[in-house]
Amino acid sequence: MGNGNIFLVGMMGAGKTTLGRALASRLEREFVDTDRALVERTGVPVATIFEIEGEEGFRRREAAVLDELCGHDGRVVATGGGVVLEERNRSRMRESGTVVYLRARLESLWERTRQDTTRPLLATPNPRSRLAQLLEEREPLYRDTAHVIVDTGSQSAATLVNRVLAALRDHDAAAGNP
Repeated sequence: MGNGNIFLVGMMGAGKTTLGRALASRLEREFVDTDRALVERTGVPVATIFEIEGEEGFRRREAAVLDELCGHDGRVVATGGGVVLEERNRSRMRESGTVVYLRARLESLWERTRQDTTRPLLATPNPRSRLAQLLEEREPLYRDTAHVIVDTGSQSAATLVNRVLAALRDHDAAAGNP
């Protein structure tokens, strides 16, 4: 795992923030959630940024936060679900650490997000259909960006942390890192 960052990517509802906090605690690293960092900088919720600046404005701000985070080492970073849409973001993460794709089935994602009214991309007449569309569009980008893929399900955060740590150790061993 070295001193590089660990970036968690995946769909909204995949557990990036929950796992990220637990993983950072276990590794005694700083935890950063890019969406929360954006809210702290702007003083407004993500939904407000989307409303005022649109998705394009949000993505610009998200990329700036990511660029700043990539300038530091030793963090566990939970990213927004759409961070992989920009090639520059994908490259920066891969160069600045290890990217872990938390892969979840549509049914699990829907169960975890269906009651959440703070997700602007799901504020549509058919949010489940929109979630399925986003997953289909983003899945190849997540896979291509990730060094490690870990399937999530209904297991506890502690179990998932152990699975991620094992996958990271396997990745490091395959890469010849101690």
